[in-house]
Amino acid sequence: MKTKSTPQGSIDRPFSPVALALGAGATFVARTVDSDLAHMAGVLKRAAEHQGTAFVEIYQNCIVFNDGAYDAITDKSMRDDTRLMLEHGKPLLYGKERNKGIRLRGMEPEAVTLGENDVTESDLLVHDEAAEHGGLAFLLSQFDVPTLPVPLGVFRDVSAPSYEEMNNELHADARERRGRGDLASLFSSGDTWTIV
Repeated sequence: MKTKSTPQGSIDRPFSPVALALGAGATFVARTVDSDLAHMAGVLKRAAEHQGTAFVEIYQNCIVFNDGAYDAITDKSMRDDTRLMLEHGKPLLYGKERNKGIRLRGMEPEAVTLGENDVTESDLLVHDEAAEHGGLAFLLSQFDVPTLPVPLGVFRDVSAPSYEEMNNELHADARERRGRGDLASLFSSGDTWTIV
């Protein structure tokens, strides 16, 4: 990306917020784009309903610093061939004709066309946002054009106790074992000293 501060282009590797959230063990991770309001509203609704912290990356165009940065996935003439709309329990299909998909060749994802070289829908990866491990979600977070389509939607949505639930349980357990407690008696118990 060429900008005012990087006139020769940026040599930094792109930072992936989705990959970071998944690597940190987030239980809800999604991505959407600002120009698809219906999709964005659906993703944000699911994020709000998730029990625990939800992370949503929103690709947003900035007309000042990176105008057109997401044209490949927002331009109506090409977006169907450059973005992969994630649907839980369904094969990873994309394209205007929904005739392209993603399969694994060894451990490498590969974009394929249905019907070519005997490729069928059963050869494609199936998205499982509720998988016990986040391996497929992390793999999807690495996709980018032009080699692979950009995934949009929910990468991961799993149920796990939230921090608040675990903290409340910890406090309830301590109260049950040791009683409610009294701050004044705590201050005057055990080793005490007077400062003069």
